[in-house]
Amino acid sequence: MSDMTETTPGWLTPDELEMARARMPILYVEAVPVRVDDNGEVTSIGLLLRIGPDGTVSRTLVSGRVLHHERVRDALLRNLEKDLGPVALPRIPTSLQPFTVAEYFPTQGITPFHDPRQHAVSLAYIVPVTGDCRPRQDALDLVWFSPEEASTSVVLNEMPGGHGALLKQALAHVGRLS
Repeated sequence: MSDMTETTPGWLTPDELEMARARMPILYVEAVPVRVDDNGEVTSIGLLLRIGPDGTVSRTLVSGRVLHHERVRDALLRNLEKDLGPVALPRIPTSLQPFTVAEYFPTQGITPFHDPRQHAVSLAYIVPVTGDCRPRQDALDLVWFSPEEASTSVVLNEMPGGHGALLKQALAHVGRLS
């Protein structure tokens, strides 16, 4: 056994991650990308269009794990770039206080948030973006909705796992829930 401590940032192998998910909550960050006008009012909300593992198409928010030895601020930037592209130009909030904390459980009904893979705790942020957003990774598209469109039951029902409830909380937080 080595006396050296591993200090290289990273994450777990797929098998180690599956084992960790079965034993402890995993920390995530989630971001609601928004466009704002000159007065700071939210004018549109960006929702990703994805295909799930079961082949269903749904809308979702930017979301991802916080890696070992990674600051929350860095995790937000990394996941925004991963999902929106390198020139989205997100403006990370100066305060790292999230607008809410979402607790995802593998058992449905404990909270509005559900993830069948794990118990996860997610820090949720509203992040203005000013650049050109081009979805990457497993996202098919990014669609911008007005706050009124985003709060309709049609859009909210297309968001699995509680992301619709999280979007409603974000809209309420910025005073745009209709």
